[in-house]
Amino acid sequence: MKSKAGQSQGILLFKLTPTQSFAIGTLKIREIVPYTPLTVLPKSHRFVLGAASVRGLTIPVIDMAAAVGYKPLTKEEIPNCFIIITDCQRKTIGFLVRQIERISECSWKDIEAPAKNLGRKAFLTGVTRIDGKVIQLLDVELVISLVFPNTEAANFHSLTDVQREKLKPLNILLVDDSLVARAQLSDALDRMNISYQVTANGNDALNIMKQNASENSAIDLVVSDIEMPGLDGYELTFEIRNNSSQLGTPYIILHTSLSSEISVSQAHQVGANEALTKFDAGELVQAMLRGAEYKSANV
Repeated sequence: MKSKAGQSQGILLFKLTPTQSFAIGTLKIREIVPYTPLTVLPKSHRFVLGAASVRGLTIPVIDMAAAVGYKPLTKEEIPNCFIIITDCQRKTIGFLVRQIERISECSWKDIEAPAKNLGRKAFLTGVTRIDGKVIQLLDVELVISLVFPNTEAANFHSLTDVQREKLKPLNILLVDDSLVARAQLSDALDRMNISYQVTANGNDALNIMKQNASENSAIDLVVSDIEMPGLDGYELTFEIRNNSSQLGTPYIILHTSLSSEISVSQAHQVGANEALTKFDAGELVQAMLRGAEYKSANV
């Protein structure tokens, strides 16, 4: 069985400054359009330039350079820019960028995690090299969460005492390269008073699982992002299932920030029990409860 992580995935290269190239995964991109006049949105965030009308949709447009800490685009520069329209966190958002370079094929194995000393708001999920140039992958989820804060707060799910008791005995591992995703998933479990372990990439997740297994406390439930540097969620699942004699047989839930449907058949092919959309706490809790039932029935 072949893991999808070994295959190349597209990343869109673009510039926020005259010299530095950035990228985001193409699966997050709906389309790219030249700058179109924007309608001002009253009381919007300072990084929101206005709203664009594209194919009948009214889409808020963010100055991505300003949002991630660079010099905002000037009025003279804006007409020559491009809008990257994304589907992420169940939202359609436009990002205005200085220049579109190209789409490049890139193996996620070649993407390195950003340096830990960059701080909590570095807006990076990874770093890679293409044609000898350093390419920084931007954390779109983090940008959106800062410009549109607390939009998911009302979705946190409450558990009954019976449901909580089903989850409490489980050894749960969360895996996600996005800072905002880790924070929201952790917050959801903290609110429910459920213990867990958390890490930012698949390689560390495997090490945690090996360590837990050596201490006779194997991981029972894995909740993992699909798109990550190093081992992506598909390959992490593949490795877990290929090493079940050492790591056990955890219930695996794969999730994504993409608004479009993910490949459920691919998730099942590599051994995941479920696939769902990231940040929907209600769906996450119900999936975890199904995992608890599954583990209880297969003790």
